[in-house]
Amino acid sequence: MRTDLVTEPGDTTRPNEDFAGVGLPASGQGGCVILLDGVTPPRDGATGCLHSVPWFTARLGGTLTELTVSGRDLTLSEILARAIARTAETHAQTCELSHPRTPQATVVLTRWSADTVEYLVLSDSTLLLRSPDGTVSAVQDDRLARLPRSALATDALIDARLRNKDGGFFTAAADPAVAARAVTGALPRREVRALAALTDGATRWTEKFHEGDWTALFDLVAKEGARRLVDRVRELETADREERAFLGRSKTHDDATVVHVEL
Repeated sequence: MRTDLVTEPGDTTRPNEDFAGVGLPASGQGGCVILLDGVTPPRDGATGCLHSVPWFTARLGGTLTELTVSGRDLTLSEILARAIARTAETHAQTCELSHPRTPQATVVLTRWSADTVEYLVLSDSTLLLRSPDGTVSAVQDDRLARLPRSALATDALIDARLRNKDGGFFTAAADPAVAARAVTGALPRREVRALAALTDGATRWTEKFHEGDWTALFDLVAKEGARRLVDRVRELETADREERAFLGRSKTHDDATVVHVEL
């Protein structure tokens, strides 16, 4: 097995809100990838929490890593639910966890054994799976992308009507029940040759700048490395700074994380 992991903040003066990890059980059988993209709260907006988004993603990511490696009897949905509950317990006495902007994150989990590759995706990070014949399939939770732009006009509107609500979209925050909302599945190990987990700061190459489809993105990472994808996204973001033809209302630079694994 070969792994390649790159994570870079969108702003070097601010902490990276992404989390990424690769876990390999001591038995040497199988492994896992954990990827979180912390949700940046509105500038000067209240969150009801004393803690930062990086604090939250570090704790949720660490718990997910431990449970995904050790909890082979648990499904990925059960692992996510337990990790959310454990993380919530660490600050339930000091923070208003029911606040719509309590620290939260998107999630990609994948776990493989000698026989099976399991996956879970919640919100707008992406998992790419490459088959032995080279075909690349994207696993996405597209609920946010399917919402009309008019529904996303303001942060207040999103928080009141859509964030972690039926008819909207879901993230890992403080409610373990959202784990049941994730996109999940499993494939025979023989059908997956490699995989890549990416936050939306990295998938901009395909989704914002239209430099190529998912197969082309996967080829770039496999041939030139995860670092090259992030560097290319930064070049495109900088070139778009003035016209903002592609980024629209999005921030110029976003935290970008790529994990590539050849099984």
